[in-house]
Amino acid sequence: MLADLRTGLQPLLWLLLALPFSDDEIVKEFKRYFRKYKDTPTRVEAIAALEDAQSIEVVDVLVPLLKDKQIEVVDAAVQVLAHFENEGAIQHLLLRLESAKDPRRRVGMLRAVAEAGYPGSRNVLIPLLEDGNWDVRRRTIQGLRKHKGPEVEAAIVALCQDKEAAVRCEALDALAYFGSKKVLPPARTDLVHEVWQVRASAIAALSQVRDRDSIEPLLERLDLEDGRLRKDIGDALGEITGRNFGQRVDAWKRFWEIYKDRFKIPTDQELKVLRQKQKERKEFYAPPKGAVTYHGVDTPSRSIIFVIDVSGSMEQEITEKDLFDEGDYPSLQRIDIIKTELIRTIEGLESYVKYNVLSFATEVKPWKKSLVRANPLNRSSAVTWIKRLEAIGGDSKQELARAGLVGAANLEAGKTNSFGALMAALGVDEKKGAEKGYTVDVDTIFFLSDGYPSYGRFIETDDVLREVRKANQLRGVVIHTIALGEFEKDFMRRLAHENGGTFVDLGS
Repeated sequence: MLADLRTGLQPLLWLLLALPFSDDEIVKEFKRYFRKYKDTPTRVEAIAALEDAQSIEVVDVLVPLLKDKQIEVVDAAVQVLAHFENEGAIQHLLLRLESAKDPRRRVGMLRAVAEAGYPGSRNVLIPLLEDGNWDVRRRTIQGLRKHKGPEVEAAIVALCQDKEAAVRCEALDALAYFGSKKVLPPARTDLVHEVWQVRASAIAALSQVRDRDSIEPLLERLDLEDGRLRKDIGDALGEITGRNFGQRVDAWKRFWEIYKDRFKIPTDQELKVLRQKQKERKEFYAPPKGAVTYHGVDTPSRSIIFVIDVSGSMEQEITEKDLFDEGDYPSLQRIDIIKTELIRTIEGLESYVKYNVLSFATEVKPWKKSLVRANPLNRSSAVTWIKRLEAIGGDSKQELARAGLVGAANLEAGKTNSFGALMAALGVDEKKGAEKGYTVDVDTIFFLSDGYPSYGRFIETDDVLREVRKANQLRGVVIHTIALGEFEKDFMRRLAHENGGTFVDLGS
């Protein structure tokens, strides 16, 4: 389409013919007033006012904002740029994307193009796969997902060799999304990549694009991998073969020795029948030896962070006392229940598990600077640290506040900084952004809280969820959530669901 634009009408004349002149007034007002706004909510609202405008001038006023320091402003601009229906505005956006030099502007426009799936963008996107900025290359792959075809697949496969792990993962994921056989050789090679996120993408790709020749490489890696990825490999082998041996290496090897010479990949229909038979037999799944269990959630992970809420409301007693009668807790305060269960979990960790603990209220406080092995010394140290945790600024401090001793009550320190805690657990430096340092060691987070966010850079739950998704897109960390208390738990449920985890409601 872009080629047609250049070889037909003169671009400027063509765009003017497509221009809805009724948009002029609002764009004029935006230019007049926007630079006067200093607070973020007003700036975001002003940008949102352009959402129904369809002129090329909307592109021109928003593209410079894609390098704004306030990420909320950038996100708002991306949303407007992703809602064009006018062909002239779409083509002008593509022209600006093609000519842009600043990588931040390119990334923002690519985000909009990927979200909208604008037709005619393929020929602009493919050359950007060779851009010198790795995030531009990654976002370009995302934009090409709406353009499945041999040319696109051939262009993306080269990036399965990219030096940047995030680009490599995106390329593997995209080819697997297409169902392309081109993903198989690089995915098999990346089963031994040094970055676990790349190995995870490779395993997922081989699971999605089912092929007989992937069985042996996966079997070899099953014997070497541990934690979460070991389970992923067992699941991938099950998806390819229709068998259900989980993580049992010996069982898989016996199966392959018997059937190797005559095995055929089951069709989708045959696989469906096999799965139904397995379900009818109600084969019992037991967590593998050494699996970590916390509040009923089993994980094979060996790289875990426990995040525990110590805000003021955690001092309250639970109301459904009968649910906790047999737990042998020091008290029925929420904080004591959570601390006791966490201590029991940590005392049962195997020595090969690496872990850390973060507590949070207004501030986030880690037990250690990084993950450590669960040896006897570290287990004892963690237990001592957890026992000292107290709910900050709870009900017991209200009397001090009423007496005018606000500082002693410490109420300001007892708010719920969910965003800060989640970013810390994901290894995100808020000053540097989510794209920096994404190859984290942790692969599983248990996040426990009894309420909504009430403090931090982002407080609205939709904003917190959005930022976690953005940060975790690069990291691939599973987030399990445990809720305790009398509050609407949709935030915790969505946090788990959107990040591959399990939601547990302990009651109120």
